[in-house]
Amino acid sequence: MISDKMEQALNQQIEKEAYASFLYLAMASWCEQQGLSGCAQFFFRQSDEERMHMLKIFHYVNEMDRFALTPAVAQPPHEYESVRQVFERTLAHEMEVTQAIYDLVELARAEKDHATEHFLQWYVEEQREEEGLMRMILDRIKLIGEGPQSLYFIDKEVEAINAAVQANEQEQEA
Repeated sequence: MISDKMEQALNQQIEKEAYASFLYLAMASWCEQQGLSGCAQFFFRQSDEERMHMLKIFHYVNEMDRFALTPAVAQPPHEYESVRQVFERTLAHEMEVTQAIYDLVELARAEKDHATEHFLQWYVEEQREEEGLMRMILDRIKLIGEGPQSLYFIDKEVEAINAAVQANEQEQEA
């Protein structure tokens, strides 16, 4: 059983994960409108992944005999100045989510809620991977540059990164 405070905190994280899913969906739409199909595919996959993160917490709360709430989600931004700005905002958002996960771990420790602390360790590792991936993409964007011709190469690079991430995920599932 988890405490009322933990139930509330986990429901807040469900909302954050849902928002991330919609944020990345909006970013995918922006990328498609810019003709960046590789980047759009990346963000569609990211959106699906964030939804899975949300559902994982949702099921955990219910499994712990508490009530997971279906979140109301604020409209995410859908206009960006550049592909670099999209990925900078993505990294900033992932860093916010990482801090929220760390706060949940601290709450679990303070409440001696070992089951929830153990459950959250998966998210700690996932956030490390997410931040690292966004930093790598930003590094590639900086190397390639942002001129009109560079967008083609950025899109192809993100498409290749996305394919590698998908292959790794499928390998881990097998």
